[in-house]
Amino acid sequence: MNATHPSPALEVALDDALDDELLRRFDVPGPRYTSYPTADRFGDAFDAAQYQRTLVMRSSDSGKSAAPLSIYVHIPFCESVCYYCACNKVITRHHERAVEYLDALATEIELHATALDTGVPVSQLHLGGGSPTFLSDAELTRLMAMLRGAFRLLPDAEVSIEVDPRTVTPQRLAHFRSLGFNRISFGVQDIQPEVQQAVHRVQPFEDVRVLVAAARVQGYESINVDLIYGLPKQTPQTLAETVARVAELRPDRVALYGYAHLPERFKPQRRIVTAELPTGADRVAMLRRAINGFLGAGYEDIGMDHFALPGDALARARRAGRLHRNFQGYGTQPDCDLIGLGVSAIGRMGSSYSQNAKTLPEYYEALAQRRFPVVRGLALDSDDLLRREVIMALMCQGRADLSTRGHAHGVDGAAYFAPELASLQVFVADGLVEIDGGATVQVTPRGWLLVRAIAMVFDRHLQAARARVREGRTGEAGGARFSRVL
Repeated sequence: MNATHPSPALEVALDDALDDELLRRFDVPGPRYTSYPTADRFGDAFDAAQYQRTLVMRSSDSGKSAAPLSIYVHIPFCESVCYYCACNKVITRHHERAVEYLDALATEIELHATALDTGVPVSQLHLGGGSPTFLSDAELTRLMAMLRGAFRLLPDAEVSIEVDPRTVTPQRLAHFRSLGFNRISFGVQDIQPEVQQAVHRVQPFEDVRVLVAAARVQGYESINVDLIYGLPKQTPQTLAETVARVAELRPDRVALYGYAHLPERFKPQRRIVTAELPTGADRVAMLRRAINGFLGAGYEDIGMDHFALPGDALARARRAGRLHRNFQGYGTQPDCDLIGLGVSAIGRMGSSYSQNAKTLPEYYEALAQRRFPVVRGLALDSDDLLRREVIMALMCQGRADLSTRGHAHGVDGAAYFAPELASLQVFVADGLVEIDGGATVQVTPRGWLLVRAIAMVFDRHLQAARARVREGRTGEAGGARFSRVL
C-alpha cells in the first residue's frame, strides 16, 4: 500500500455518520484479525518438529535470515484475577514461581538461538501477559540479559512492556527504562471506583497520573493506556468522564477495547453480574461518546480501537499508509517473522503460525526434554496467503486492490473474489464501502468503524463455517469464539 491512500479516519462525529439501526445490524461476532487465518483454525498437525523445520528454512535462507525478527514474551502470572480477563494467566501470590518459569524461558531462548544462530537482528520486542511486572526488577534484568545474549536488539528497536499500575512505582519504571524499554502500556480499563470494584481491579486514578508523568520524564518514546467499554456498571456518562480524564494525561496512544462477555469460555467472567452489564444501546452510545471524546481531544483514529496523538509513530504510519497489524495489534514495523516465547505464545514464521502449550506443566515438560513447546499451528496455503494480504490491507489501510494483489499471486483478482465483491454490495448500499474500477475495495470514513465486518467477507474459513450452519451440517459458526464488532 503506498502513501497516496492512507487509511480512512473518523473525521466526522459518529452522531452524524452512523445511525443506531445500522450499527446494530452489522454488530455481529467476528475476529479481530491480528492474524489470518485466525488462531481458532490452528491444529495439532503442525507440531514442534514442523516448527523447527521452519526455523531451519529461515536460517538457511541468507536473505531472509538477515531480516529483523519480532519477539513476543508471555509472562502469565498475576497476583489477583480481573473478572473481565480473557488472557491465558496464572493467578498466584507466590513470586518464587517466576524462577522456574525464567529457567524454562532460558531453555526456549537457547533452542531458538541454536536453530537460528546467535545474533539474529530484532526490531521489536514486547513483554505481555498476565502481568510482566509480576517479575521483580532482578528477574526482568535476567530476562533481558537472556534475550540480548541470544538476539541482537537493533538500536532503533521498539522495546515495550505491559504494566499493571498496581505493581509498579516511578522507581521501577526508571529501572525498566535502564533495561532498554522505550515503550510502555498501562492497563487502566476504567477509572470509576464502582466499575473497578465490579471487575475486581481497584487502582486509584491518581496513581496512574503519577506513573504516566514519571514515564514521560524518564523518556519513554510512546506511552499507551488501555481502556475497556462495556464493563459492568459502566454508563455512557461515566465512560465519557473516563475518556476525558485519560485524555488530560495526554498518553501518546490509547487502546479502547469492547468487553466480550463469554463466561462459557472464560471462567473469571462468571463472577461478573450479568444484570450489571450495559445494554446494547448503551454500548453503542459509549462507543460514540468515547470516539468523539478522543477526536475532540486531538487524537487521531488509527483503526478499529486505537487512537494516537498526531506526532506519535503510529499516527504517522497511518497517514503514510505504512500501518501493519500482528498479534499485538496495530504497529509501525514492516511485516516480519515473529517468535512467540512462553506458555501459550503465538508466533509466525514464513507462511506458518505456531502456538506453544497453554498450560505450565505441558510447557515445562517439553522444555525439560529440550524440544520446542509448540503444540499446534497452521501452514498457510496459497489461498490463505492471498486472503491474508487482502484482509490486512483492509484492516490497516482501509483499501485493497484485488486486481494487483491477485496478479501477484497468479490469479485474476476480480474473478477470484467475485463472490466477495457481490457480498460487499450490502455495505456499498449503506455507504460503508466503495468499489472502484470493479476490483478496488475502499472503506469509507463512514464504514471505518465496521471494518472488521467488512474484512469478514473475505474470510474463507469463517464463511465456510457459516454455510455449514445454514445447511444444518453443524450447530456452531464460530460466533461463540469471537467478540462482537462493536
